[in-house]
Amino acid sequence: MSKDTWEHILFNFRIPKSITAILTGMGLSVVGLLMQTLFRNPMAGPSVLGISSGAGLGVALLVMGTGLLSRQTMDILNHELTILIAAIVGAFVVLLLILLLSAKIKNTLSILIIGLMLGALTTAIVGILSYFTKAEQLQEYMFWGFGSLGHLTKKEVWIYASIIFIGFIAIIPLLKPLNSLLLGENYAQNMGVNIKRTKKYILIIAGLLTGVITAFVGPIAFIGLAVPHIARLLFNTSNHKIVVPAVILIGAIILLVCDSIAQLPFSEQVVPINAITSLFGAPLVIWLIIHKKKYHF
Repeated sequence: MSKDTWEHILFNFRIPKSITAILTGMGLSVVGLLMQTLFRNPMAGPSVLGISSGAGLGVALLVMGTGLLSRQTMDILNHELTILIAAIVGAFVVLLLILLLSAKIKNTLSILIIGLMLGALTTAIVGILSYFTKAEQLQEYMFWGFGSLGHLTKKEVWIYASIIFIGFIAIIPLLKPLNSLLLGENYAQNMGVNIKRTKKYILIIAGLLTGVITAFVGPIAFIGLAVPHIARLLFNTSNHKIVVPAVILIGAIILLVCDSIAQLPFSEQVVPINAITSLFGAPLVIWLIIHKKKYHF
């Protein structure tokens, strides 16, 4: 292998892919922590509001809903940038619905249920589109649904990183209110926390991060759900001033390791990242819970 080829692979593929894996692991882990704290539900994750499903619906409408268009038009529409835009639009439409409905609902559990129902609704629409679409278009959508960390250019990685870090900065003022929410909304309100405004900020930050991550790399399973549990178990605390940095670090490491495993040794084939995160992540969480006597939530 020549030096130019080696440098091209390293700087144009390997390094951007590794940075994308780190950013994605960090972002999904933080969103999972926010959702579990807001809803006080250990099974909450980035997909609980239906925003990632909304991104999937946007891509499905683009990829599988263009059967009546000409071949040339479809080639233009299925460009990678257009798919990115479609995913962002789909995610933000669902986020907007969540915010509008949450403004009229005081019960946090009801917001969770509405998010789950919106996710089910978008999944149903995707299922109908899948049933009537051509095999080629269905396959393209399925490949997007596997998730991919290696298709972003260096410029796109910079944009992606900027959005992720803006989201992290926005979380800093929420650390104290998040700790108060762990003891219930009544306690948080007595501590001077504006519950309605705090919920709104959490939903906006979590929704924006989820939508952007799903749009850039596709749906990535397990990370957002499991990493907050791993962080709490390892550090034996639920204090967000400790857990937030912990999930950022652990999420980055776990997804980077999963991405390395997904690249089959001595082969150009890459296993879907979703399969690796679930295959290795679920047993890890079960093992940690079984071997840890005290679990804080």
